[in-house]
Amino acid sequence: MKKLAYLIVALVLAYGFAREQGVSIPGFSDTAPAGNSELLQAYSRQQSDVQVQGSGVVVKVLRDDLKGSRHQKFILKIAGGPSVLVAHNIDLAPRIDGLRAGDSVEFYGEYEWNAKGGVVHWTHRDPGRRHVDGWLKHDGRTFE
Repeated sequence: MKKLAYLIVALVLAYGFAREQGVSIPGFSDTAPAGNSELLQAYSRQQSDVQVQGSGVVVKVLRDDLKGSRHQKFILKIAGGPSVLVAHNIDLAPRIDGLRAGDSVEFYGEYEWNAKGGVVHWTHRDPGRRHVDGWLKHDGRTFE
């Protein structure tokens, strides 16, 4: 019985040390909010055309893409998962002015897998009503 108690204590200490070092332990990680589950699943399965909702922290704000439909672009780090590129159509929705690295952003849009983590787009309303409407949320405002 004592051996079992020592084993449990050793496992708890090892788990705590691993968490402190930033090691993710499958089945024990609580770093991924439930809202990111569809994106994390699509990423791990290398799926595209998946409607996802979640949140992340801005790692980098990129220059706007001005070719064709204009897009505001930034990279979000998803808790418990990859970094993803967000391509937000600013011809159909307002841009997020003042967006900076470290800001939190919630999203609802379509995920496209790629080896770098993927892209979330369709974060706006569809004027043609052929696609699910998406949105971004930042500092209490919704951009759609």
